[in-house]
Amino acid sequence: MRWPPKRVRHDAGYLALRILLAAARLLPLPLLRALGSAIGVAALRLSRKQRGRALKHLELAFPECDEAWRRRTVVRCARHLGTLLGEIAWLWSAPRKAILARTEFVGLKRFTSCTGPNFGAMVITGHCGNWEWLNLALGAIGHPLTVAAREVYDPRLDELARRLRGRFGGDTALRGRSAGTKLVGALRHGRSLGLLIDQDIAAPGVWVEFFGRPAWTPSGAALLAVRTGARMVPIFAARLPDGTMRITVEPAVATTATSDTEATAARLTALLTAHIERQIRAFPEQWVWLHKRWRHQPGDGDIVWRADTPPA
Repeated sequence: MRWPPKRVRHDAGYLALRILLAAARLLPLPLLRALGSAIGVAALRLSRKQRGRALKHLELAFPECDEAWRRRTVVRCARHLGTLLGEIAWLWSAPRKAILARTEFVGLKRFTSCTGPNFGAMVITGHCGNWEWLNLALGAIGHPLTVAAREVYDPRLDELARRLRGRFGGDTALRGRSAGTKLVGALRHGRSLGLLIDQDIAAPGVWVEFFGRPAWTPSGAALLAVRTGARMVPIFAARLPDGTMRITVEPAVATTATSDTEATAARLTALLTAHIERQIRAFPEQWVWLHKRWRHQPGDGDIVWRADTPPA
């Protein structure tokens, strides 16, 4: 049996998180970021396996870069993930005005023009920058999202995540049989959705090109857009050197129903993945290189979709 037992580890993690959230009410954001950054670097040094995985993934994605660059980027990624933890602790209790004062919106009208009292848009993003900040910032300006998310392994942590996302009217739709119904209902009631599509998870999907390699990618977002006619808007968060969180809204991706819904959704998934790849290339240290993005590979005869794959 692994020591300490899983229950003990979960209890310790939950207690540490509650202590961090309580302390965050008294600490300024720069200090929380610095503490989180230090924790991230320390965790990287203690885990050779995670460090090696991140280096391998960077080698696959950026073969043109040398090993020194990859090692620097892994350290910067660890700092980013730790900083993200400090930011989330701050977001837990930060006033609306404080969050917006540290947020820069670029191209916001591209999103707001796609929404109305009777229809919502679909925010498509990845684990870039601080995606939870993106969610709360949109809620803080009056556009709360219904976010599709996986259930966390510990119900207590799951409840904390729900409470964070719901601070300014946001909601969570846990993946499962009822998720689709909830998401469609949200759109019909004028709510916008938040969907992250940049991880290899056990969900219906397609093979798309990601950094030149096939990657299994959830296609449910594109399929939902095709079936409902909702506009898909790629939006990304990036932390700037001065600590500002820039929220960049890209032009909406129009969806048109066709006779081959599945193929259309696959092409759109490839196109959206290309948007995510461009964001990662711009801020490579602000993505989750620890994730096993290419752990599955297609078999003989499987189609790998690209952003420029022409209609059949």
